[in-house]
Amino acid sequence: MTSSFAPIRPIVIAHRGACAYLPEHTLPAKALAYGQGADYLEQDIVASRDDQLIVLHDIHLESVSDVTERFPDRARKDGRWYARDFDLSELKSLRVFERMLDDGSATVFPDRFPYRSGHFQLSTLREEIELTQGMNRSTGRNVGIYPEIKSPAWHHEEGVDLAQLLLGVLGEYGYSEPTDAVFVQCFDARELRRVREDLDCRLKLTQLLGENSWGESDTDYDHLKTKAGLAEVAEFADGLGPWIGQLYTLADIDGHPVSTGLVKLAHDAGLTVHPYTFRADQLGPGFESFAEMVHWFSDTVRIDGLFTDFPDLAVQALHEL
Repeated sequence: MTSSFAPIRPIVIAHRGACAYLPEHTLPAKALAYGQGADYLEQDIVASRDDQLIVLHDIHLESVSDVTERFPDRARKDGRWYARDFDLSELKSLRVFERMLDDGSATVFPDRFPYRSGHFQLSTLREEIELTQGMNRSTGRNVGIYPEIKSPAWHHEEGVDLAQLLLGVLGEYGYSEPTDAVFVQCFDARELRRVREDLDCRLKLTQLLGENSWGESDTDYDHLKTKAGLAEVAEFADGLGPWIGQLYTLADIDGHPVSTGLVKLAHDAGLTVHPYTFRADQLGPGFESFAEMVHWFSDTVRIDGLFTDFPDLAVQALHEL
């Protein structure tokens, strides 16, 4: 596949909404990101027991909700509470909080929204789409959506074709053509190729890049980062979604950021590049400010978009250019 890039400025993708300010993937976080000027709103998609599409970063629930208190006997043998084991009505009864560390000792970002404050709920993909399209109508903007197919191999083992369900819902809301304001992303290269070739998806597709040690899928990310691997990605995808740590290193002499060349290789293969995740409270090594980081990746590395927890700061930094 070939793809055009070099927009007026890189697009700003609200990573789990404006999650620096409100609990991730809640409708208020998405509305705030919209108001802060994001070009796209991200949705991580998992399936409930009754095959409803839920916007949730993980396939399990305990890191961001009170599921352990509400349903103490519903954990699996591994001690985790899975969204797939709950109907939509049960999931809607949960309160959503700021993300906790896996051991439950503290929040991941202690200076963000106060833990257990407010009243937030899980949302469905339909609710998010209707919110986005409603705000597009009332504002005259055309903010897009950026859903991710989460853990597709695991969902297949659970008896649900997450990608097919996702494409069905997207089609119902008018998302079917490559010109529509939607990207579909996935870490699993085999599944993303299936989405293109077997499910005949015409939407823009983004291949996410992790590290092999993360265990996101059985995809060999080291291979995908090579010229040959990127050529394979371009057969079925339009873009690449790398971790920012894969795009630069620090110079031995002065510690300044130096590009790894991955963005150029991806561009040469005809792929757009939307790296993750830009955070003002978790700067990449070698950067002294959020604006400096955004400027360097935009001007020096020439990324086409960026995922950020801080849509307002990203928009401001890009406008400064």
